[in-house]
Amino acid sequence: MKTKTVITAAAALALSTALVACSGGGDQGGGGGGNATNCTNEIPKKDLPTVTMWAWYPNMELVVDNFNEQNDEVQVCWTNVGQGSDEYDKFQTAITAGTGAPDVIMIEADRIPTFQIQESLADLSELGYEDVKDDYSEGAWKDVSVGDGVYGVPVDGGPMGMIYRKDLFEQYGITPPTTWAEYEAAAQKMKDAGGPLFGDHGANVPAVTMALQYQAGAQPFTYDSASPENIGIELNDDASKQVLDYWAGLVEKGLVGTQDQFTPEYISGVIGGDYATYISAAWAPGYLTGAGVGEGEDAGVWGVAPLPQWDPANPVYVNWGGSAFSVTSQASDPELAAKVAFGVYADEASLTDGWQNQVIFPLNLNALNSPEFEEYEVPFFGGQQANKEVYVPAANAYTGMTYTPFGQYYYDAFTEQLAEINEGSITGSEAADRLQADVTAYAEEQGFTVE
Repeated sequence: MKTKTVITAAAALALSTALVACSGGGDQGGGGGGNATNCTNEIPKKDLPTVTMWAWYPNMELVVDNFNEQNDEVQVCWTNVGQGSDEYDKFQTAITAGTGAPDVIMIEADRIPTFQIQESLADLSELGYEDVKDDYSEGAWKDVSVGDGVYGVPVDGGPMGMIYRKDLFEQYGITPPTTWAEYEAAAQKMKDAGGPLFGDHGANVPAVTMALQYQAGAQPFTYDSASPENIGIELNDDASKQVLDYWAGLVEKGLVGTQDQFTPEYISGVIGGDYATYISAAWAPGYLTGAGVGEGEDAGVWGVAPLPQWDPANPVYVNWGGSAFSVTSQASDPELAAKVAFGVYADEASLTDGWQNQVIFPLNLNALNSPEFEEYEVPFFGGQQANKEVYVPAANAYTGMTYTPFGQYYYDAFTEQLAEINEGSITGSEAADRLQADVTAYAEEQGFTVE
């Protein structure tokens, strides 16, 4: 099978999953030729060359202004063309057309392989990577790499922890569980005492389950850009089945709910005390605050503890979410674009604004390990030093994950199996076997050789 076949398949996949197919041409502030038109920001040094950028961080205008004011070599023309899938759809259209992409683009880490296999991202390993390599952890770099190539500059991440209701734990005499066995025991204790659900197993957050499988020792995918036609898929190994059977058991016993997350119904339940815990990432306080959690009667009741472990003798720390700045293959000056990707959102003022306003969880070690960040008393957690106690140690110990170039299909297929688990129609092990068969067949249809 030829590499081009896989690239074509990946392009077809991205287009098939697009919600909206829109042009990403110059009127969008794009143009890999440095066409700096319709910038959202003002460019103060108009005599300098410009690099176009698409990004959706809420404080991006401030970040770009900071970069432009401090830089005498290049200026950034920034546009927000949409968040997540909206941006990806426009980028995919530009890839297909061969024109219209920006020089630099914000991409979530798990989407990088999808665009890398289409040869639409530049390898940064020869464009300044060595100069900033020590500013980020090994795990942060692995998440934005495919094989030996580096295809993004990590900005924010999602080290995971267990958010919990301090009032409910106190009421039912529960201390934060340190293992998943303790988590189930605490859930049973709360239920036996007439308490609420201990947590939630939403089918629409398969990335959480994938992270917990990694924590248990699973390696769902092996993929290397040096052999783009080959992929390893192992979704029904013992560790993967262990995790799925565990959560299926919690659901069957009525210890956790099955509500889809990121929905009004779920948030209403969180505010109303229907769940004692929320297994999530370091960005969750910002999301929850924006959704109205932590106000009124539930203000000051939230705490956070390290994620429970499968094997406390061999703790493993995992991540959910995070994004990076990538240089596109349409960049007219890749070296100049790389200077922007490496330099924007890397200065102290931008990083501080990002984490203080809960826009990002910084992966830049200059911010991550700074006393100011570590000792910050997080308002959502009632002044708890959550970074120092939970998130920074998890981020520093995280070793990274390997993502697949057809991540959207995998997540959709996984969601279907998780929904069946929640309905009680299949066991966790059966779901793992079905997922293995489904994703393997899909990969082969797309021209991959499954190892």
